Amino acid sequence: MQWILQRFEDTEKLAPALDRLGLAYSFHKVVPFVGELEPAPTINDPDSVIFFGSYTLWRYAEKHRLRPGVFKLRPFLHEAPWRPHMLNADARTLPLADIPKHLATDDTAHFFRPVDDSKEIAGRVLTGAEIVEIAQKVLALPPEDIPRGALRPETEMMLAAPTRIQKEWRLWVVNDLIITASLYKEGARVTYREDLDDDARSFANTLIQANPNYARAYVMYICRTATGLHLLETNCINAAGFYAADLTKLAAALEALIPH
Repeated sequence: MQWILQRFEDTEKLAPALDRLGLAYSFHKVVPFVGELEPAPTINDPDSVIFFGSYTLWRYAEKHRLRPGVFKLRPFLHEAPWRPHMLNADARTLPLADIPKHLATDDTAHFFRPVDDSKEIAGRVLTGAEIVEIAQKVLALPPEDIPRGALRPETEMMLAAPTRIQKEWRLWVVNDLIITASLYKEGARVTYREDLDDDARSFANTLIQANPNYARAYVMYICRTATGLHLLETNCINAAGFYAADLTKLAAALEALIPH
């Protein structure tokens, strides 16, 4: 495949792996607000192109009909087979426009993120007052002044009670196989190492088997809490940080998706 990389510190980590595998790649900048690439890539085969960088690259891939391009995902919260295993299975969802009407402006903490894997805002714990302030700022803008890819009044949001996480892992899944995994957090400490507890691997495989073909390639987060192992969320594989993943294994697995 032809690998098109938006120049980030993280995507630059891919280059040595691609060199080891003898795969063609190029680095580009994304023109703000326009979404075109500089320099414009020369496409050899539109059915054999993959992107890594910001999530918004999906627009470029679709505009130019490049495949596989970016692996977009259905909202993980709507995947019925996974629902019983989710950390935030009891989360409530509502459009951003409804938040000021339904959320108290107090110090109660909520985990807050878009339902869709659209990257308008990173999931994080905020107070009710902070969340309402975000919503009100968006609602105060005329629709034409809201940048593409930003929160909008109709963006479906998720609100859940925060939970203390003991360990958190990011797993890279290709063709329903765990290709590589990285510890992300241990307690309150951010800790990157290629590591996955045996029971966590077994749990992740159970999730994958319960919901096969969710996507040809995606990133899954699982975590350990006082109540056991849980699915935290899924993310687009093209726009997820690599942490301590084995990038040679990942690139080889993605390359194998396209017949040669």
